[in-house]
Amino acid sequence: MAATTHTVTNQVPPLVGYDVYTADRALSEAVERHIEPGVLPGAQEELGALGRAAGSAQAQEWGAQANEHPPVLRTHDRYGNRIDEVEFHPSWHRLLGHAVAAGLTDAWGRPAGHVRRAAGFLVWTQAEAGHGCPLSMTHAAVPALRTDPVLAAEWEPQLTSYVYEEGLRPAPEKAGVLFGMGMTEKQGGTDVRSNTTRAEPLSGEGEYLLTGHKWFCSAPMSDGFLVLAQAPGGLTCFLVPRVLPDGTRNVFAIQRLKDKLGNKSNASGEVEFDGTWARRVGEEGRGVRTIIEMVAATRLDCVVGSAALMRQAVAQAIHHATYRSAFGGLLTDKPLMRNVLADLALESEAATVLAMRLASAYDTDTEEERAFLRIAVPAAKYWVTKRCTPVVGEALECLGGNGYVEESGMPRLLREAPLNSIWEGSGNVQALDVLRALQREPQALDAFLREVGKARGADHRLDAAIKDLLTELADLEGIEARARRLVERMALVLQGSLLVRWAPPEVSDAFCASRLGRDWGTAFGTLPHSLDLASVVARARPVAE
Repeated sequence: MAATTHTVTNQVPPLVGYDVYTADRALSEAVERHIEPGVLPGAQEELGALGRAAGSAQAQEWGAQANEHPPVLRTHDRYGNRIDEVEFHPSWHRLLGHAVAAGLTDAWGRPAGHVRRAAGFLVWTQAEAGHGCPLSMTHAAVPALRTDPVLAAEWEPQLTSYVYEEGLRPAPEKAGVLFGMGMTEKQGGTDVRSNTTRAEPLSGEGEYLLTGHKWFCSAPMSDGFLVLAQAPGGLTCFLVPRVLPDGTRNVFAIQRLKDKLGNKSNASGEVEFDGTWARRVGEEGRGVRTIIEMVAATRLDCVVGSAALMRQAVAQAIHHATYRSAFGGLLTDKPLMRNVLADLALESEAATVLAMRLASAYDTDTEEERAFLRIAVPAAKYWVTKRCTPVVGEALECLGGNGYVEESGMPRLLREAPLNSIWEGSGNVQALDVLRALQREPQALDAFLREVGKARGADHRLDAAIKDLLTELADLEGIEARARRLVERMALVLQGSLLVRWAPPEVSDAFCASRLGRDWGTAFGTLPHSLDLASVVARARPVAE
């Protein structure tokens, strides 16, 4: 081909070589807000280093390679011995090792640990989202294990370690371990109380043998797992190690890996137990209560993970529009494109601010904050994860045909987007959980209303939305059928109250006008034209100043 016909112009440079953390004003401001001054400088230094790594060409290449070369199940070795190992591309191990070294499995024992970890999780998973699963499970296993002080003392130091060691060996021989979880079975799905896996007690204190299956087992290459099974006293939580104390492999037959829509770099498996040795965690018959704190922590990670996906998609869209010209000018200067970008930026910032507020409540850990989390976590999990897919889809469209091509990275984000809405309970489960809290734990609603009430009087549209929400909460007729509608309004009011308190006026004004005042269409890019949309877009542009 003649060189004169192949001159490339008007193509956008890659978004690479930037600090993912400092370029995200909503996130960096939240960290400053929620971390006390004595701890803040160290946290900012850590997050800045992680942000620069996440924005590097190297990390982006690791993410692409990990997805292009998904994990492979090896059930047997060359001699026919059952090994049930999952092989990953080296880039997966590099991503996971960097994440563990950055403290993304350590939140429970250091100052401002949850805010620091949530911010780091939001930053680092923008390079690649799939390896967030074992990070989340490992982090979330800690509160469940703390119901048994002996188990916690044995496992917690390695769960919160800053050292990643791949490969299966006895846990005491490793500097750091990963955990997975298995609750879901073929016949029950989310209804874990219908699980049929049996747990038969042994003579040793707290020791059992498990027989059954898990239809979805998260991170099946991990060193240990928290699972549910039916003991003589009812549904109970158990710890299943992959390698037994004597160095032999536990019975843990991985039947296959799931061929998923997205999340390709991460392994999810179907697992069979047949005389599998396990240790009881908590009391017999109280399995759901024991494991619920792990579920709650992973639900928060679903919110954080969705915020990360949205942020990366919006950053890519604004970056593209900043450099791409059409119809005589840059896309970002076109009023209609600016409206689309601003609308997307609002959704991203609202998700980030809410996620970080929840993380801060874990750090504060007062009775008031625990009550707030009881209702705010499922409400946020419902709404933020639901918004992720349309946000990423619209952001992809901002890149046009280039966004539909794999090399842009946008298709990978779009395939990943629905996952967090399904993981740890779908939308209906979250909505019903909010209803359960409303009906059984009045202190949770009181804490929620006190939180949103902190912004009362600052914006008339927020005030009106709070009033309407109180009317809805007082009406119990048909409450289950309209649970989604109610939880959506709760999440929007909470996001609006946080933005009114903490975001710049142009952001809170646009959010309240559209999401609460309902001066908004049914697609992105339908904000009132009179708003300061240029400032909203400029704030979200992925360039640190």
